[in-house]
Amino acid sequence: MSGRRPSLERERALWREGRMVVAGIDEVGRGPLAGPVVAAAVVFYPDQKPIRGLNDSKVLTAKARDRLAIEIRSRARAVGVGAASVHEIDRWNIRRATIIAMRRAVRALSRLGLDPTDILIDGMPCPELGRPHQAIVDGDAKCSSIAAASIVAKTVRDVLMARLAARHPGYAWDTNKGYATADHLAAVARLGPTRHHRQSFSPVCQLALF
Repeated sequence: MSGRRPSLERERALWREGRMVVAGIDEVGRGPLAGPVVAAAVVFYPDQKPIRGLNDSKVLTAKARDRLAIEIRSRARAVGVGAASVHEIDRWNIRRATIIAMRRAVRALSRLGLDPTDILIDGMPCPELGRPHQAIVDGDAKCSSIAAASIVAKTVRDVLMARLAARHPGYAWDTNKGYATADHLAAVARLGPTRHHRQSFSPVCQLALF
């Protein structure tokens, strides 16, 4: 992996065109067997200075993410968070649930009085989002507002999973965050799935049969 970090290059290009409310959006939690999928939308000020240490949440330590999440919230113009529940994931599928979470993150910005003029998202285009947007492959490693959104979404979801872990001891959600780790799979086989498990995901379905 190169040493290049996310930049404000794309945001600045839009600001120069007079498009002042640029929201970067990213999500966390597509792959786990348990818990919601969480999305965040981050809007920076047009004169935003780079945030030191900002990077894709996946390459940061938990301590660094927590520190950066606090700084992002203090320096950003606005932060919106949305989630889709396990019920919605099982009902609609993970892709559609992810779009629902992203839409809710944008609506959270609207409740703060900001309607994005432009949206930058990580990955491939999402027509279901229902709004014009720029899709950037590896956007969380290239674009500052997307990277910031990935950090906010990750820290919010981690807190949610820690709270669920306290209510459902035995699944180690405070450490595995609901992903299909060996200890999590063993716990599902031993204890059975909870209402926070994604019943539509094949590992949960298969283990629930035994």
